[in-house]
Amino acid sequence: MIFLLKIALILGLALIFLQDLRNREVWWFLFPLVAFLMGGIHLLSSDFEVTLSHFLINSIVITIIVAVLGLYTRFIHRKTFLNVSFGLGDLLFFYAFALGFPTVTFIILFVASILVALLWSLVYLNRNSKGTIPLAGLMSSFLILVYASSFFMSTTTLFII
Repeated sequence: MIFLLKIALILGLALIFLQDLRNREVWWFLFPLVAFLMGGIHLLSSDFEVTLSHFLINSIVITIIVAVLGLYTRFIHRKTFLNVSFGLGDLLFFYAFALGFPTVTFIILFVASILVALLWSLVYLNRNSKGTIPLAGLMSSFLILVYASSFFMSTTTLFII
C-alpha cells in the first residue's frame, strides 16, 4: 500500500514541479492530493495521534515562518506578501509538506529543500525571464528524490529521526 502511495505521490510532485517550472501556476487540486498522499504515508508509518501531533507542530512552525516572512516583506520591502512576493501555491505546498514527516525530519527536509531552491535560483535566476522562483516546484523535485530514495531503504527510516 505504501509503495502505491509513494508512486502516486511522486507523480503528483512531478506534476507540481513541471507546472511550476513552466508556468509558475499549478493546478489547485494537486496540493490537497499531495497533502493526502503524504499524510497517508505518514499515517501508515506511525499512529494517528503521533501523525496528528507532528502535523500540528509542523503547521505551527510553517505559520511562524510565513508570518515572519510576511511581516518582513510588508514592513521592510513595502510589498504585498501573498501573490506578489510569495505565491499561494507555495503556501499550500508548505502545509502539504507539513503532513508528511515527523517534526525533526520535517525541519531537516524543509530547510534542505529551501536550500536547493536557493542554489537553483542563484544559478538560474539570471537566465529566467520571469524573474520569479518556482519554490513549490523546486521543493517538489527535492521531495521526489527523498521518496524515490526511500524505495531503496526502509520507509520507517524517514520517520525515526
